[in-house]
Amino acid sequence: MNFFIAQLNPIVGDLEGNAKKILTETGKAYSNCADMVLTPELSLWGYPAKDLLLKKNLIERQYSILDQLSISIFKKYGNLSVAVGIAEKIDDSFFPNLYNSIVLIERGKWKTIARKIILPTYEVFDEKRYFRSEQRVSVISKTIKNKTYKLGITICEDLWVNENIEGRGIHKKNPIIDLKSKKIDLLLNLSASPYTFKKFNLRNKISSFAAKYLQVPLIYVNQIGANDDLIFDGNSFIMNKNGSKIKQLKSFSEDTSSWDINENLNLVDEKISSEISSVFDALVLGVKDYAKKCGFRSALIGLSGGIDSALVSVIATAALGSEKIFCVSMPSKWSSEHSKIDAKDLVARLNINLNTISIENIMSSFEKSFIESLNFKTEGITNQNIQSRIRGTLLMALANQENHLLLSTGNKSELAVGYCTLYGDMNGGLSVIGDLYKTNVFKLCRWLDSKDSIEHRKAYKLDTKVKIIGDQICNKPPSAELGPDQLDTDSLPPYSLLDKILKGIIEEKKDLQLLEQDGHTKEQILKIITLIKKAEFKRKQAPPILKLSSQSLGSDWRVPIAISN
Repeated sequence: MNFFIAQLNPIVGDLEGNAKKILTETGKAYSNCADMVLTPELSLWGYPAKDLLLKKNLIERQYSILDQLSISIFKKYGNLSVAVGIAEKIDDSFFPNLYNSIVLIERGKWKTIARKIILPTYEVFDEKRYFRSEQRVSVISKTIKNKTYKLGITICEDLWVNENIEGRGIHKKNPIIDLKSKKIDLLLNLSASPYTFKKFNLRNKISSFAAKYLQVPLIYVNQIGANDDLIFDGNSFIMNKNGSKIKQLKSFSEDTSSWDINENLNLVDEKISSEISSVFDALVLGVKDYAKKCGFRSALIGLSGGIDSALVSVIATAALGSEKIFCVSMPSKWSSEHSKIDAKDLVARLNINLNTISIENIMSSFEKSFIESLNFKTEGITNQNIQSRIRGTLLMALANQENHLLLSTGNKSELAVGYCTLYGDMNGGLSVIGDLYKTNVFKLCRWLDSKDSIEHRKAYKLDTKVKIIGDQICNKPPSAELGPDQLDTDSLPPYSLLDKILKGIIEEKKDLQLLEQDGHTKEQILKIITLIKKAEFKRKQAPPILKLSSQSLGSDWRVPIAISN
């Protein structure tokens, strides 16, 4: 029995377009003499479809498209079977009234062959808002060349049931254990599993456990592409019954592969990507797909000469190409000469576009207007925020005029403690590095400037003969340059200390006592907790943040604004 894996990049809600993509891949499978095509979870919709799933007209439209797809496949490719992910309607009066299902297209018709059992509700997942849980495991029989194969089918989270590996506790249901008695010949897992730090390793371990426990090969099919803040890495694979990989598809790229269940393959010689290189790949794909799927052909960046905007410029260049990146330098009287030079040098290395708009006169006009109209002199943080908002207004005007995607350049450390300005540097359609702490920004930039990144830079058509970020940018003390001789450490602890406390609070959910046990002082901890609380209203108005960690400050951060101190 020959399987064809189709690692697809769907557009959420584009039912017609996604169906055409499935039909195209089915044609490739037919050319490879496949018996069955496997596509990811909710492949007809794209994942996550969110409240589009509540639109009754789209659910009905889905069935019409599914009928037509079934007929088209039969007419062109005969009896080839195709597994497709859909939202299956339940005809009763209860809500939610959908299953997250897999249907099998065969001979011009389709039928449901699996429904998702475990519906995740952690991090970004909210599946119980839309779906009901199936109660029984799914097994189908396929007869190929007079031999019958029993296939166990799981959908994404149904595989993540080993507490010792995935760490979220034992589910009430355990599809892998339930499948043991079914005597299956092969386990399928059709997924839409987003990228996060260390996800590759966890996914491998959880899949290896299932294959070894059931003593059958496992085919894991994952979605690829970025949808809003989520990045899907693909990385589909096949494991033998001993839990070792015998086939590996590409990371962060659409890919296909075929495999016959009776084919004995050698173990994959895995070239383990470094965590830092995978982060770069993920962010590049995040920007590329967000721009493409939202209809933007170019990106705009406020370039300060600092490390954050430099990193975002490199990521955007890798994602869209140098000719489509437009940067604006907006110096004030506080901008250092070396920052102006650093910005120009970076632009030259990346071969991207740069314009300079001085904000000194605009700032003077603001100050004069306040004095003349209100007898009010802007000072301190008010003065600093006005500068940032002038820059934000200029960037939004240019983005509107030229239909650029404005990329926000703030990092996670700044977003966490509110070291950012609403309607200023927080402006933008996408926050590129908003889930990277400042210390990780430095790490990623130093990797980009090292020999270890050469192959990546070649692949993304970035200069390999020079350090792409540059020592001047990497080594300068962080500063917003909104006041005389200003440094970030004037207002914040050193990032090496701040980021450890932030990670403890945000990702690890540690309380005061546990943080003190880590060696931090009570005064430090309470100060940072207070800053996080005070900045909540800002984060609610931030652009979407590309998610990299188990806990970003984006759609999976659900903290009230109005809470007691």
